Amino acid sequence: MTADTVVSKPVQETAEIFSVQKIGEYVQFTVVAPGIAAGFQPGHFVAVAVGGDNTSMLLRRAFALYGATPTGQFAGTIQFVVAEHGPGTRWLTQRSVGETLDVVGPLGTSFPLPSGPSPAVLVGGGYGSAPLIPLARELVAAGSPVEILLGAATGSRLFGELVAKRTVGAVTVTTDDGSAGVRGRVADVLPDAIERIGAEVVYACGPMPMLRAVSEVARAHAIQAQVAVEEAMACGIGVCMTCVLPVRGDDGRSRFVRSCVDGPVFAADRVRWEDVGTLPADVMGADAMGGH
Repeated sequence: MTADTVVSKPVQETAEIFSVQKIGEYVQFTVVAPGIAAGFQPGHFVAVAVGGDNTSMLLRRAFALYGATPTGQFAGTIQFVVAEHGPGTRWLTQRSVGETLDVVGPLGTSFPLPSGPSPAVLVGGGYGSAPLIPLARELVAAGSPVEILLGAATGSRLFGELVAKRTVGAVTVTTDDGSAGVRGRVADVLPDAIERIGAEVVYACGPMPMLRAVSEVARAHAIQAQVAVEEAMACGIGVCMTCVLPVRGDDGRSRFVRSCVDGPVFAADRVRWEDVGTLPADVMGADAMGGH
């Protein structure tokens, strides 16, 4: 059994960049944002304005939170990881220590934690592993046995391997091209990990095809899976409707829900994976989405 997710109470902050670190193909930012750090739970994300004051890039970019330090020596800092995909993220990766960013967060729902110690497997694809590291720390602190599986297309697209090993010890790496770890997809090694520790729950974050594969493995083993989706999130507050997913509700009816406010964490067996990116007629809200 898992506890309820924590719904965020976001704030907007002008956050000074404390450090910038290049890690493989990614850039890790630590910024000073005490209001966001105070409300952080694993699974939450932030929405960052890009392009500067005079930019034509109006939409924010969303990034899962890699961690937060609300107390102690670096009080009020948060961490997130950026992969360069286009002009907005390219602008962001060119920022330097001492500059400021307009950041809104924490946003979304957190990963639901087990009500007691429960063996868990955490599955990350690419930099989707970022939100799983703080989750792993919480699970370990609660007495749960944890294994982490990290997968990517190639070795340079892996993230968090060393930190994961320091956190839980048992880490398996896969790459599509065999340049690091086991050649293959990360879902291929999931069944063995589930059986090895007698997992009662799987947590995952990464590309949608990976999440669908993880969901299928969890279903085959009759255990829960909680997934943080990587749908394109622009506004981060549920206005723009770019991140909708078809999800089954408690009443059995399927609806389009917004990943940014109703997620990004969902029970994997509620997501209609085969219909992602389509407008199935039986999903409530499909008629409204037809004009978008």
